[in-house]
Amino acid sequence: MKPFLAVIARDLRLAVRQGGATFLALVFFLLTVTLFPLGIGPEPALLARVAPGVLWVAALLAAMLSLDRLFQADFEDGSLEQLTLSGLPLGGIVLAKIVAHWLTTGLPLLLAAPILAVLLNMNSEGFAALLLSMAIGTPALSLIGAIGAALTLTVRRGGVLLSLLVLPLYIPVLIFGVAAIDAAVHGLNAKPHVLLLAALTLAAVPLCPWAAAAAVKLSLE
Repeated sequence: MKPFLAVIARDLRLAVRQGGATFLALVFFLLTVTLFPLGIGPEPALLARVAPGVLWVAALLAAMLSLDRLFQADFEDGSLEQLTLSGLPLGGIVLAKIVAHWLTTGLPLLLAAPILAVLLNMNSEGFAALLLSMAIGTPALSLIGAIGAALTLTVRRGGVLLSLLVLPLYIPVLIFGVAAIDAAVHGLNAKPHVLLLAALTLAAVPLCPWAAAAAVKLSLE
């Protein structure tokens, strides 16, 4: 566990040193959600109806913004090859970097979501479902996104390709995340949607780091 935690701590230190780049996803999330009331009008009922979808779509796009730096910087300066010599399996290195990515991207989005939900006049009954669905779903965004980041590691300006690879895989997370909040807002049982979202995340935990590690290994060779 010590090398695993060391990789996480290293990535967190680098994220703090990068300053503004670290909070780019959060700023994008805030701006995107803030622009919706200006674009569709300030009607409270309309904002409340679209709030779950707006929050999840904005969070999904914000998380995707930072995926290209998941492996790219370490690959370009040779740090990724050095990490493979640390004794930690490549799958463990990839998982550690995914955890660090969620802590610097997914967690801030999770904390900002309730504030933006108030801005969108979302029903208070959906707040618990919003926090729960994002707490369960945002790790899946980082896990799935790692596959796309690894596959485009050697592609010059691969941001567009990364988006095309990752977005279709994000759709189930988006569907169940929004459905859980909608169910809670309308007084229905959100548990089935939350359980399906949790199943997606649990399935991604062993599969995505393994697939991303295989792609990174091919790039290093």
